[in-house]
Amino acid sequence: MKALILGGYSARMQPSLTFTIPKPLIEFASKPIIFYQIEALEAVGVTEVILAVNYQAQVMQNFMKEHETRFRFKITFSIESEPLGTAGPLALARDKLIDDGSGEPFFVLNCDVFCEEYPFKQLITFHKSHAGEASILVTKNNFEPNDEHLPYAAIDMDNSTGKVRSFVEKPGPIDGYFKRISAGIYLLNPSILPGIEPKRTSLEKQVFPKMVADGKVYGLWLKGLFWLDTWLMIDQQNYYINGLVSQLRNLWKRWPQKLASGTHIVGDVVVDETAEIGEGCVIGPDVAIGPGCVIEDGVKISSSAIMHATRIKEGASVTYSIIGRRSSIGRLAKLEKTTMFTINFIVEV
Repeated sequence: MKALILGGYSARMQPSLTFTIPKPLIEFASKPIIFYQIEALEAVGVTEVILAVNYQAQVMQNFMKEHETRFRFKITFSIESEPLGTAGPLALARDKLIDDGSGEPFFVLNCDVFCEEYPFKQLITFHKSHAGEASILVTKNNFEPNDEHLPYAAIDMDNSTGKVRSFVEKPGPIDGYFKRISAGIYLLNPSILPGIEPKRTSLEKQVFPKMVADGKVYGLWLKGLFWLDTWLMIDQQNYYINGLVSQLRNLWKRWPQKLASGTHIVGDVVVDETAEIGEGCVIGPDVAIGPGCVIEDGVKISSSAIMHATRIKEGASVTYSIIGRRSSIGRLAKLEKTTMFTINFIVEV
């Protein structure tokens, strides 16, 4: 099997996080979202992952080459000279997706969705159980009705068969309230590819609604799915921190060996193996420290995410904050409820 991961531009995150890095490299719980996705795809037998990228493509290529030994299967790139939306990349990568002629379905993932345990195996089993051409992972809509558009595709489906009756991309209040939304994870048959052109096209607005009308789309709804959308986490600090806390609790329950330990650790904390922690620090509870970070002596961190190659200098304090890649927090500085996503420097006090 193969998988296509849609890179995307994400103007909603500009000019903060994705001004400096491609969206797939956004970190959550100390590592990029795309690592979680690729590792989960590998676990269900995917043999090739195709990364569809346009924005900062060279940065993405360099990053994946740097980490190529981490994965045991083929990773290739499909480079868009201009943004092609969510459907155009499928047409551009058509030859890569069907080059073996096996007729096997392939996964398509938005690069910014996270699950505590990606239900790819369940999606494969479900896809084989119906005669449709597309299976969509469906999750609960936790957004209350208001005067704004729902930021996701809303789905109405038959409870017994999963057959999708309607698929509405980002409906407004006039469209009514939907209990279920698309999780941005799909399993598709190669037979849909001839109908998609290599131009800016939307799966959600143009492809899926037509397929639904033809009775070819089914939804798999997993009630207990722990699902997060990274762009919303970045847009809303509370959402990100709450998501981090939930993931750390999940690790404590299921994989406690992945949590950090030591006299300087309080509660649930993840620390990348390449990070350095100084003497007399208090780290936690609810903290994620990414690769290459340097935490100097006497630093206190709680309810925060510290991303790639950030240095926090001696005696600084960071609480309920998200500190972006390659930032520098000055000596004795105190940060609370702060979000920084470009290369930042906090002056020493």
